[in-house]
Amino acid sequence: MSRRLRAFAVLSSIPLLGALAATAPAAAVIGGSVSTHGPWAVRMLVDGKPECTGTAISKEWIISASHCFFEHAEPIADSRIEFRVGSLDQRTGKPVHPVKNSRNGSNVADLMLIKVPSMPVSPAKLPASGPVEPGQAVRQLGWGATCTGDENSCQSDVLRQSELRVLPATDKRCQGFAIPNGPDFCSVSVSGVPAGGDSGGPVMSTGPGRADTLLGVFNSSDRASIAGTGDVSRQLNWIRDTIRH
Repeated sequence: MSRRLRAFAVLSSIPLLGALAATAPAAAVIGGSVSTHGPWAVRMLVDGKPECTGTAISKEWIISASHCFFEHAEPIADSRIEFRVGSLDQRTGKPVHPVKNSRNGSNVADLMLIKVPSMPVSPAKLPASGPVEPGQAVRQLGWGATCTGDENSCQSDVLRQSELRVLPATDKRCQGFAIPNGPDFCSVSVSGVPAGGDSGGPVMSTGPGRADTLLGVFNSSDRASIAGTGDVSRQLNWIRDTIRH
């Protein structure tokens, strides 16, 4: 059985790729810690209910996970989607809505680009160098679940973060989350692990001189210690070509 579990806010509403993993044990740390910085972090709601997370990469473009935009294998209508931007507390973020028919999904990774009206945010930087390296420290951020079990009951109003360390794709713990030279990378928890509602959220560099650099887009975890992330550096041409238009 696959350990990969898509990080939805409402797990039953969206198709999973593969079998669901067993619920993580109650001792698992889900929520990490409260974040004090994340001007580019974006909360996604569907029909007014918290669903996923995203990242502003320009004043008019958000990147998130493709699976957040499907329900029962069908695309979710733009009219049902709202983003909250400009605040670490989703309740006070400014609502913005997708520009109609602007969404562009990657052909090879679980990534989606969405155009919106100009946002009052400081966008995240795109990476200037190649893929992340094993052993690299990264930080995941989102408004997702802070508990195991019914993740819809414990979605956070304030932005939270997990500290992770990148593993080699050949590490047996990465099975189901990443493959060598694939579009994803996999990380192990140092403090906290992302869960439902964090999907699509930023995985950021913590290295000196690389503040606010977006390394990846979180897409799945085992709710215990391992997280899967779409590697932004491997999709830079697609991202730049899309947001240029």
